[in-house]
Amino acid sequence: MRVGIVGLGTIGRALCQAIDRGDVPVQLVAVTTRHHARARLFLRELCHQPPLLSLDELVAGSELVIEAATQEALDAIAPCTLRQGKDLLVLSVGGLLEHHDWVDLARQTGSRIYVPSGAIVGLDGLKGAAVGHITAVTMTTRKPPRALDGAPFVVEHQIDLDRFTEPTQIFEGSARDACRGFPANVNIAAALSLAGIGPDRTRLRILVDPQGTRNVHDIEVVGEFGRFSLHLENEPSETNPRTGKLTYLSTLAMLKALANPLKVGT
Repeated sequence: MRVGIVGLGTIGRALCQAIDRGDVPVQLVAVTTRHHARARLFLRELCHQPPLLSLDELVAGSELVIEAATQEALDAIAPCTLRQGKDLLVLSVGGLLEHHDWVDLARQTGSRIYVPSGAIVGLDGLKGAAVGHITAVTMTTRKPPRALDGAPFVVEHQIDLDRFTEPTQIFEGSARDACRGFPANVNIAAALSLAGIGPDRTRLRILVDPQGTRNVHDIEVVGEFGRFSLHLENEPSETNPRTGKLTYLSTLAMLKALANPLKVGT
């Protein structure tokens, strides 16, 4: 499978390195990023250096495009990829909530849009439960201050994250509103809503935890099947506290699954 990666941040670089090591049987044919000078320095470290191309060139040469950039960048990446009939793996999942037209475009061109589980587990159970009737899906997220710094909701409401001395709720609302207010923090909520009852019915609470060192998520799903709950404590990556290590591992696992004839799980 010919793969192109858009974005060379924490996850994009980790994926390049994993493919370069041969951890997954795909071919990295190109990368693209806004920061060319830094990208060239990084690519020199790889044994098999892919070319640094424009987005159009990358899409043209790839079978699968991996978006490892931002929600803002996804606005250009998704249409460009899907119009050419190429498959797209999305990490900035919150960007999908406002663009059902991309799903329609993929249907027209025969493309597929893939969303890895990211920093969450249990999506297979939620997808199964959603075939029946689900009453409620709720998630409570606790993050250290540095993981929430710069979020649009925090900036707009002038929240001083350093003033908290104990875990404090700063947001409660729908997954859709959470993804608008915290686009780099709650892709997990977007994935949860897409697998279940949608972004408007999925409810989210966000707490800032001044003593916290991990991104902690508690999820409860209630429906005709019964009830299940999940408790996750994700280690943030060393270079980006907003990104949990499980996000990268989950993306790598999805790549392996796409390249493997044996499929396990819902």
